[in-house]
Amino acid sequence: MSNAEAPFLELLARGASADAYEQPVLLARAEGRPAERIVALEQAKLLALRVRSELEGRRRREAELSALFETAHDLAGLRDLDAVLQAIVQRARSLLGTDVAYLSLNDPARGDTYMRVTEGSVAARFQQLRLGMGEGLGGLVAQTARPYVTDDYFKDDRFQHTLTIDAGVRDEGLVAILGVPLMLGHHVIGVLFAADRRARVFEREQIALLGSFAALAAAAIDTANLLTETRSALADLERANEIIRDRSGVIERASDVHDRLAELVLRGGGVHDVAAAVSEVLDGAVEFADATAAPARALEVSRAEGHAVRHDDDWIAAVAAGGELLGALVLRGHPGLDPVDQRTLERAAMVTSLLLLARRSAAEAEQRVRGELLDDLLDARDRDPRLLRERASRLDADLDATHVVLAARLDAAPADADQEADARRRLWSAASHLAATRHGLAAARDGGTVLLLPLEAGDTATALARRTARHLGTAVHEAVTVGASAPVEGLAAHPDAVAAAYDEGRRCLDALRLLGRAGDGAAAEDFGFLGLLLAGDRDIAGFVGRTIGQVVAYDERRGTDLLHTLDAYFACGMSPARTKDELHVHVNTVAQRLERVGRLLGEDWQSPARALEIQLALRLHRLSAPAQH
Repeated sequence: MSNAEAPFLELLARGASADAYEQPVLLARAEGRPAERIVALEQAKLLALRVRSELEGRRRREAELSALFETAHDLAGLRDLDAVLQAIVQRARSLLGTDVAYLSLNDPARGDTYMRVTEGSVAARFQQLRLGMGEGLGGLVAQTARPYVTDDYFKDDRFQHTLTIDAGVRDEGLVAILGVPLMLGHHVIGVLFAADRRARVFEREQIALLGSFAALAAAAIDTANLLTETRSALADLERANEIIRDRSGVIERASDVHDRLAELVLRGGGVHDVAAAVSEVLDGAVEFADATAAPARALEVSRAEGHAVRHDDDWIAAVAAGGELLGALVLRGHPGLDPVDQRTLERAAMVTSLLLLARRSAAEAEQRVRGELLDDLLDARDRDPRLLRERASRLDADLDATHVVLAARLDAAPADADQEADARRRLWSAASHLAATRHGLAAARDGGTVLLLPLEAGDTATALARRTARHLGTAVHEAVTVGASAPVEGLAAHPDAVAAAYDEGRRCLDALRLLGRAGDGAAAEDFGFLGLLLAGDRDIAGFVGRTIGQVVAYDERRGTDLLHTLDAYFACGMSPARTKDELHVHVNTVAQRLERVGRLLGEDWQSPARALEIQLALRLHRLSAPAQH
């Protein structure tokens, strides 16, 4: 050992502070010692400080490991979850040297995280905080499953500050906060925090240490949950005998519902009578749901397997006849269903399908009458309007309301003539049912069906076509394409409008199939300027108004000449420089006018498709201008 190292060894031995290691060097300089001596002392000082740092690190890691071991020991003898969690936050606070440590747990039912255990907290409002997912530092940790740290929370804009959270944090006086997630597998169940009431930078080792405590806390919670589940399993075993005793009662209920359903069929009951009878027997709410209202996936599985299937807390039993879905019986809020009760629900679904088929035979007669009326509207244009109104009124249809004519067709190619005929029959049946429920008419025509449906206020022909395509496709389990006419009015007085509207709907249907949009629904208005070719009445004014109507109106109100500028701009190949020469104005004037056009028509007005429609609308506007003056 050299003379230079001796004073530093003494400092190490008595655990002196880091500042004390400067004293030997300063003393040597004050005494005028040789430069070699001072250099040796500097080197010895650096070596001693490294040794001191290593010793402090080992002592700290020893304390951390000891705390983790003690916590793990508490966990192994878990008796009281709250006591173990309290010990975890106490040790975390002690080892990290923070003013406060606390732990929150996620509440899946409310979708937030709430304060569970605190240590060092003095503010009641802080101890009762609830943080929504993504709110504050803790809510962000709970949402992202990543640790977050801030040395000054109120100045940190990474976090979503709320009045409630900020008030609680301010009551507690917290400034620097570190939060790490409590993980069970890939799921976050809560957050462990350490916080100071002054600005502070948390080191990487401290973040890792708090993460270790968080892992122990998650294990403690998981162990407590397992104990709870074990106790629950024992309770379930105790109830097994009761379940066995109840089995005979279940069988008696099944016999009872069989008798009730047979009686319902004999006296001509309806589907809701069946649902009410099964509700009494199964002690739950049973409802009949249309095929479009029931959960699609569960309904399809039930139809394919022939059994009732569970969907969340409900049970779904498909009501089907042949390959057609008629609806479903839905048992609400019954997650645990006895096998015998399940078969009871399935038997009720079979009875419901028989009742529906019986009603369908009666309904088909009415559907044929509806089809005959629509055929007369399409073919016999010289019918007496008064007689047409009376016939429609008996079918609960109003020919004086605004209607849309829709042409519907199946898109799948049947394997043979019998399958094709069956597919068309199912499409006609589904369309007739839809027309009856919507106070409209339906008829088979041209290999598909035609529907006349009233247009409700606020609805559009496009939306009605798409809904109809989805509804019919769901009902027949195949893609159905639907083309719609523009809305038509006064059909009783002008029955020839029905045939023209049907032709327009068929052109839309053909256009959809040519464009590869089989199974979709659309009206002529969806095809832009192509709609002019599809529309039966060639609504040129409507197309011009939809395309450049805002520019026309602006010129009329302000006395400007944006239309002339647009004409010149397109004629000059969309070149502002050539346009300004054509108009004999400054190029800035052209730019200002085009900017105004962009605000009126939308930012994409110069895209190829929009530009083509605008040019066509400009030309049609010019052609129609002489007739308007």
